[in-house]
Amino acid sequence: MPSHKSNLDAHAISEFLASRRSTRDFIKDKPVPQEIIDQLLVDAMTAPSWSNTRPFKIAVASGDVRDRISKEFLNRWDALSVGRHGNLLAKIKLITSRYGLPTSNRKMAKPYVAELKPRAHRIGAELYKVLGVERGNREARDAEWAKNYEFFGAPTELFIYIHKSLGIWSASDAGLMMENLMLSAHAHGLGTCAQGAVAIWDDVVRKEFEVSSHYRLLTGLAIGYPTDAPVNSFGANRLDPAEITAKEK
Repeated sequence: MPSHKSNLDAHAISEFLASRRSTRDFIKDKPVPQEIIDQLLVDAMTAPSWSNTRPFKIAVASGDVRDRISKEFLNRWDALSVGRHGNLLAKIKLITSRYGLPTSNRKMAKPYVAELKPRAHRIGAELYKVLGVERGNREARDAEWAKNYEFFGAPTELFIYIHKSLGIWSASDAGLMMENLMLSAHAHGLGTCAQGAVAIWDDVVRKEFEVSSHYRLLTGLAIGYPTDAPVNSFGANRLDPAEITAKEK
């Protein structure tokens, strides 16, 4: 009977976990070999799941499919950006045409609640400082946000769908699966970046993939080989465990 005990050094595992970073600049013309993508998916399936239901689907976009999705995303982002910040005519055009407005996950646009807002503001300020973008420079900020829709240059983008019937439990299972996949990618020398930003135009992805209406788009995940850009060395603040540990009554 196989043993469940690992022979890996616990300290080495802690160092490996801490070394993972979100990659925001990829080598676009260096594709990830299909055999590695296949292995990442195999490793992802070792994550635990609610009654082993695996209530998620993964759409793997590479090559021409990846490029078509990216192009349409960028077109919609341009329309949304112009409509939001342009004159009255631009705003009317956005509202009447609806081109660029979210077709899914509209609640993502809601502001963070007071408890979580400082964490989001801190990561934003620190990241934009590394990127050299000043707080009041809207054009530069929009240009940086647009890189989400280029998948930061990643040659492969995964779109993670969850089954609607299990609600938050599907999202929990998908998160466990994604963490396994991202850590496997890290071990293979790849970078990853989870991208909630790409989940607002589900119809673009469905145009390229057969996904049942029982599934809803949760997030995207960029995968590829990192460049040496400074942004890839950026480390987000790690919360002290005391900040998220509930106190006894």
